[in-house]
Amino acid sequence: MALISIEGLDKVFRRGDEEIHAIRSMSLSIEPGEFISITGPSGSGKSTLLYILGLLDKPTNGRYLLQGTPVENLSDTERAQLRNKFMGFVFQSFHLLPRATALRNVMMPLVYAGTYEAALPEAEQRARAADALTMVGLENRMNHLPNELSGGQRQRVAIARAIVNRPKLLFADEPTGNLDSKSGKEIITLFDRLNAEGVTIIMVSHDPAIAGHAHRTLSLRDGELVEDRRAS
Repeated sequence: MALISIEGLDKVFRRGDEEIHAIRSMSLSIEPGEFISITGPSGSGKSTLLYILGLLDKPTNGRYLLQGTPVENLSDTERAQLRNKFMGFVFQSFHLLPRATALRNVMMPLVYAGTYEAALPEAEQRARAADALTMVGLENRMNHLPNELSGGQRQRVAIARAIVNRPKLLFADEPTGNLDSKSGKEIITLFDRLNAEGVTIIMVSHDPAIAGHAHRTLSLRDGELVEDRRAS
C-alpha cells in the first residue's frame, strides 16, 4: 500500500475576483521509505504541495489518501493529531523558542502529544529529546539557547525536534536555504542517514545539488507535475 496517494488534486487561492491555481489536477503516489525532492521555479506550487501533503493546508478538490485512509475531510483536531503522531517538519527558518534550551525545544512535540493521548512522563520526554539531539550530533549543546548556536546547529535542533516523535514522514521546506554550503551538506547527510533508517522524506529545494540527493524528483511548473524522475 502506498504511504501517500493523491488523485486529481487542485488548490485554488482567491484574491478578490481572481483565482490562482497553485496546484492543478495532480495525481501521484509515494511509497514508504522514499526520499523525494520537489523542485520548480518560484510560484510553481512546491510549498503548497508540501503543505497539503503535510496536512498543514487543505486541497480545494481531489482526493488524498494517507496509508489508504482519506484525510481531506478530517477535522482540524484530527489533522493535528495525525501530524503530531506520524509527521515531522523542518523549515527554512528554524522556528525555535528563543528562551528555551535545545533540549526543551526538542521536547515540545512530546509535550503537545499529551493533548491527544496520555503524555509521557517528563523524565522519558527528556530522555527521548536527549537521544534525538545525540542523533544529530548535539549531545554537548543540549543546554544551550538558540542564540548560542550556529545556524547549522539550530537547524539540527529543528531536525531533532522533527524526529523526536519517531515519525514515518519527514517534510522539509528549503531546509538548507539559510545555511552556508558546509552546514547544508551536513544537514543533507543527516537526511540521508534518516532515510536509510526508514524515514520517508519529502523535501522542497531550489538547489540542484541538494535536490540531487533524493532518489526521486518531482518537477513542478505552474501548479502542474511536469516530470517525475527517479535516480538511475
